[in-house]
Amino acid sequence: MYGSTGAGANGEGPGGPGTQPAPVNRLVVFGDVCGSGSMGLETKKRMRTAMYAAFGEAFEVVGVSPGRLHQEDRGDGILAALPADMPSSLMVGRWLSTLYENLREHNRDRSERLRMRVGMHVGPVLDDGRGLVGRAVDLTCRLCDSDTAKRVMEAAPASGLMLVVSEWLYANVVAEGGRYIEPQQYLSGRVRAKETDETAWFHVPGLEAPPMEAVSSPRGPTAVKQAAEPGRGGGPKGDSPPPPGVRGGERPGPGLSQEFHVGGDNLSVTGSTINGGFTGFRKDARGEAARGEETRVEEPRGRDEDEERPVSAGESEDRA
Repeated sequence: MYGSTGAGANGEGPGGPGTQPAPVNRLVVFGDVCGSGSMGLETKKRMRTAMYAAFGEAFEVVGVSPGRLHQEDRGDGILAALPADMPSSLMVGRWLSTLYENLREHNRDRSERLRMRVGMHVGPVLDDGRGLVGRAVDLTCRLCDSDTAKRVMEAAPASGLMLVVSEWLYANVVAEGGRYIEPQQYLSGRVRAKETDETAWFHVPGLEAPPMEAVSSPRGPTAVKQAAEPGRGGGPKGDSPPPPGVRGGERPGPGLSQEFHVGGDNLSVTGSTINGGFTGFRKDARGEAARGEETRVEEPRGRDEDEERPVSAGESEDRA
């Protein structure tokens, strides 16, 4: 651990003995090496040296010195919490770009390539003197370790880095765009692990879009949301994450899609385009979906049923 803020080693808060440290909204980063379980001891030592060098240079580029960074060793990974005043846009922008270039340079002409998955989320984090505690830490690690993230990385074997961010971080930071940030290169997928059931956004630097078509879930293909246009956020705005129980991005902005479940089937709507299996819509007399009423999906009628349907006076005149 290079640095820590908040509680001391004995768990005391900054106010002295007996006080409780207060959680602070911080951006949490978790990096994990792909395929470390199959590495021998010497390979792991080289991998760890390269991993710390790549992360260290990336932090230095965005102005985060070791004394301002809480960093924990996870064997084949690194868990870090950034200072509370650190702009998240720097981390999903310049920091990520630097890490990508560092890994690409390291892997050049090497048979032992260092490939990493990185997760990010923002939320209340507590340093109790023994380590980082908080839902933001749990979610960051689960996003990075999820089956979805692993399958995306497996489907991009030539890539050395993949980033997965929470829906809140995407909607409030990534979707706004900025220098080194390309929101249109992100796609979403569902992450389910333990108590976590979240929408996350995936990005593989160097690719126009992550290979989400390779990802599926027990319920069928994972619903994929299209990225927001740069500068058009897809969720609630603010300087800090929403309170517990409130998820950012519940009302998608321009360019995002919504998923509906109709009779066990999945329909996704992006703008005026509907994707998925459906048979028709009920319309009013003007030929438009009734305003203020729920649009219904009807089961197809058989030919006999349609022919035996009572004909209104208006329809009789039309047919005549």
